Amino acid sequence: MSERVLMKGNEALAEAAIQAGCRNFFGYPITPQTEVAAYMAKRLPKVGGTYLQAESEVSAINMVLGCGASGKRALTSSSSPGISLKTEGISYMAGSDVPAVIINVQRGGPGLGGIQPSQSDYWQATKATGHGDFQILVFAPSTVQEMVDLVMDAFDKAEEYRMPAMILADGMLGQMMEPVEIRERKDSQQKEKDWAVCGHQNKRPHNIINSLYIEPDALEKTVLERFAKYETIKANEQRAESFMTEDVDIVVVAYGACARVAKNAVRAARAMGIKAGLVRPITLWPFPTDAINKAAETAKVMLAV
Repeated sequence: MSERVLMKGNEALAEAAIQAGCRNFFGYPITPQTEVAAYMAKRLPKVGGTYLQAESEVSAINMVLGCGASGKRALTSSSSPGISLKTEGISYMAGSDVPAVIINVQRGGPGLGGIQPSQSDYWQATKATGHGDFQILVFAPSTVQEMVDLVMDAFDKAEEYRMPAMILADGMLGQMMEPVEIRERKDSQQKEKDWAVCGHQNKRPHNIINSLYIEPDALEKTVLERFAKYETIKANEQRAESFMTEDVDIVVVAYGACARVAKNAVRAARAMGIKAGLVRPITLWPFPTDAINKAAETAKVMLAV
């Protein structure tokens, strides 16, 4: 696909993953993201891919771990309570340095909560996806087109850094329809991974994917190496949109669908003579501290929405 087409956000997420070279989806239905799985169920068999509805979210994320460990691009999607069930598997993936993409189309909590759009999963995604000592890449789109672009980037960055990546969308973006352009990326989907667990035909050493380090010194060394990589990511992968922040007095900070409303509020404030501006984090981890610090040079107030 290369022409602009009108697509629902959830379906655009799925098609973007296919065009990014993903041929393996493992998931479980939950509102408001079920269209991602439904779209994959229809499309993947037509392009030689594998769609499998697991018996639970726990099973789905462990299937992603196994598939990702073989070097293939794998995807799962869910919504907030389902993501909570996947966090143990995400922790194992991070501890095993296995790349994959997780889509979270957020809904409000706690518990089953509601099915309306929410931003309640921010802390889980950025601070506590599992039981500690790791991070995942977190991308926060605010339009359907950005959902498409960030899915493709998420696969590339997950493989570049060998770690899980999450698209943190929400119920509004998932159900919204907007024109999008989806371009196939052929440059990275066929690359062989020298770390992958797959047939080696005695042409390379035997690979092992593992997150268990019995010796404390070995575990500490591995975790320290991983956190050194995280510092590199913080230095190189921050993304944010700065809107009307050159002479700002009031900085509004918002991400996702909420940022679209906030941008209109900034425009209205400017029309009233109020020097407001917006910083929209696009990466929630790494958090765009550089853009925030730049806006704070003139700001008198910062408002997180």
